Amino acid sequence: MASVREPAVAGQFYPATAPALKREIESCYTSPLGPGERPKAAEQPLDHPRLVVAPHAGYVYSGPIAAWAYSELATRGRPEVAVILGPNHRGITRQDTIETEGAWRTPLGDAPMHTEVARAIQRECPSLKDDRAGGRMEHSLEVQVPFLQDLYGAEIPIVPIMISSSGTDALASVAGAVASVLPEAGLIVASTDMTHFESAAQAEQRDAPALRALEAMDPEGLAEAVRSEGISMCGWAPTVAGLMASRELGLRQCEVLRYGHSGQVSGDDSSVVAYAAALAE
Repeated sequence: MASVREPAVAGQFYPATAPALKREIESCYTSPLGPGERPKAAEQPLDHPRLVVAPHAGYVYSGPIAAWAYSELATRGRPEVAVILGPNHRGITRQDTIETEGAWRTPLGDAPMHTEVARAIQRECPSLKDDRAGGRMEHSLEVQVPFLQDLYGAEIPIVPIMISSSGTDALASVAGAVASVLPEAGLIVASTDMTHFESAAQAEQRDAPALRALEAMDPEGLAEAVRSEGISMCGWAPTVAGLMASRELGLRQCEVLRYGHSGQVSGDDSSVVAYAAALAE
């Protein structure tokens, strides 16, 4: 029997029951900080791959920003598979990991691994360790799944990849593997928050060069901006890998759809976590 990963952060980052989770996702879309209305996903398959960049904090804080990305994605069509790239927060392993079998459970249902795509990625990038344990607590990957399930149904196929590496060669290897096997209707999700625990004004100033690099689809520029400016962007490496893969796939433009921060919810602008939503196509 295929293994099922139980949710690690349900009841913390998002509600633990299906009715409450559905209400929370709807509120992310309809929030004054969100796009304004819940989208209806187009029925046709994606006509070519897309990259979504979305934050991964608790939905009450980052959900409305994430909703901008998923709202735009919904109009483009239905992905055959979502390859989710996220950073390693927990340190259970120091390796880059992938899961190739089983499913990830959320209150909305079980999202199955797209085993064919996952195994093909691993064949192309042997440094990716097939490891169910490595990402079992990783919220950056998990919090994207309910948004996908809400749009496309509980059984949307996924491939979760947790990035621990920060070297250009390692990120390029992951990116090349994803790009080489992603179906025409494939989706890449890069999960990241932006600047952490600075004032709202400082965060916006610090994040500006990273957002410019993102819109320029310049992964090397993004990596350099993070390093030179000291940007505490936790998912910069997965985002760099996502941009590298997008470039190989022939995606030509990236739009930062919305930028925001936790102070817009808490009312405290003195120390915030910042978030961005983007779509490359």
